[in-house]
Amino acid sequence: MINVLLFAQLKDELGKETVLIEGNEMSVAQLKAKMKLDFQLEGLETVMTAVNEEFADDDTILSDGDTVAFIPPVSGG
Repeated sequence: MINVLLFAQLKDELGKETVLIEGNEMSVAQLKAKMKLDFQLEGLETVMTAVNEEFADDDTILSDGDTVAFIPPVSGG
């Protein structure tokens, strides 16, 4: 299982902070596609991604037990 943490508008859109996804040996890009398909989440193309508390790119391969955080861009002034 992969533990997915959602922040900001992604959390608001889904209505919860965490989701468990079955999967192993998928890439971050594949996880994003699955999240978009399964939960109709928008904006995953622009999020920063962390895997096990380290920034990661879309090519990073995920393993069982990993924690993935999707962090949307933040604007402010």
